[in-house]
Amino acid sequence: MNWEAVIGLEVHIQLATQSKIFSSAPTAYGAEPNTQANAVDVAMPGVLPVINEQVIRMATLFGLAINADIAPRSVFARKHYFYPDLPKGYQISQFELPIVANGHLDITVGEGATKRIGITRAHLEEDAGKSLHDVFDRATGIDLNRAGTPLVECVSEPEISSAAEAAAYARKLHSLVTYLGICDGNMQEGSFRVDANVSVRPVGSAEFGTRTETKNVNSFRFLEKAIEYEIERQIDVIEGGGKIVQETRLFDPTTGETRSMRSKEEAHDYRYFPDPDLLPVAIDAAFIEAARAELPELPGAKAERFEAEYGLSTADAAALTASRVWADYFEATVAAAGADKAKLGKPASNWINTELAGVLNRDGLSIGEAPVSAAQLGGLIARVDDNTISGKIAKQVFDALVAGEGESADAIIEAKGLKQITDSGAIESFVDEAIANNPDQVQQYLDGKTKVVGFLVGQVMKASKGKANPKEVNQMMVEKLNAMA
Repeated sequence: MNWEAVIGLEVHIQLATQSKIFSSAPTAYGAEPNTQANAVDVAMPGVLPVINEQVIRMATLFGLAINADIAPRSVFARKHYFYPDLPKGYQISQFELPIVANGHLDITVGEGATKRIGITRAHLEEDAGKSLHDVFDRATGIDLNRAGTPLVECVSEPEISSAAEAAAYARKLHSLVTYLGICDGNMQEGSFRVDANVSVRPVGSAEFGTRTETKNVNSFRFLEKAIEYEIERQIDVIEGGGKIVQETRLFDPTTGETRSMRSKEEAHDYRYFPDPDLLPVAIDAAFIEAARAELPELPGAKAERFEAEYGLSTADAAALTASRVWADYFEATVAAAGADKAKLGKPASNWINTELAGVLNRDGLSIGEAPVSAAQLGGLIARVDDNTISGKIAKQVFDALVAGEGESADAIIEAKGLKQITDSGAIESFVDEAIANNPDQVQQYLDGKTKVVGFLVGQVMKASKGKANPKEVNQMMVEKLNAMA
């Protein structure tokens, strides 16, 4: 039997506010345990939650960016469950009336095709605390620093068909929230966490299979691996005569497998009801329009502009705009290189997507930690553009910038004597020498094997230590050889 996967993602997006959703406690990552939890966060008797207006503003921005409906009236509810890191015994969330509903996100699948994934809802809620397990002391401690941290939980429709599509959706969502500035997107710190709901069914069936939920996957690569494993596991269980159990599972990156964590609750198990301590959130048209005015240029629009303004291919534009930081770096690089965006955009894209990306991947750095600034790279590109140095020499200058050997490309070029030789007399001398020293190759050219000119040009570049202008060398070489025919 042939099977197909049905996948929906729930993504917890930590909002980049300075204080928590219902209290004034700070949200900074990495503080000592229980130093950022106040009386509201730990549910002391007599305290009352107060909504953080910035949370409402950020959720509205998100709703507008996914072309969703912004609810004029949304309600907070109590979601009851009992874990040691949930001091109230319930989580303040939204259930029947979320702040955002009926949005969508377009992803690229296959050979550049676009698929629209519906977003059912995006609701606000508070995060829980964290259990810290000490395997040596056989003890568990509770850190409530995260308790009350503001989250948007974004719930997709079950319209994702493969692990690759799920990863593409998650990446697109991650890019969007970081562009908006509502989330720092740090998956290792838990700012962007993905839960994957996976089921399988016979191809063509209209019925959904029993789903499992794999919780808190913290990288796109692990998300893809977890879903691939879970699809295969479910198919094996069903074809082996077993039944899928609705449960919550965890992904183990070491083994590449998911494992059972607990049975999966249904909505009625949480006993939702409106929180009597919080008024409904009322949003008027003026608030929404003020948020709309704050929207930055989003990735799709920026990619289209990069293609038109900088002459980039669709693939290059998509790569550079996947991250707002990368896009900003690119534009700053081109600005430092010169005024002709259409001319300088492609070389800047090549340097960033190839040479710079290679250095960052090799050294495990982010673009914010790049050893070469946009101003330095732009200066290097300018020197190639004005023929001060060749492309081959430019790689030497780039490596020197990476190594911190100079403050600018100009300084390195001057210090190392790397300026390109453009003097016609000097180039002619090198060309004549190459012709005189390589009679066999010259004869091959004269016999019609014109590709050998590349070898002769290479001899000139070697003799000039890469400083001769390759274009002028090639032109002069061909002219002299043709004159000998």
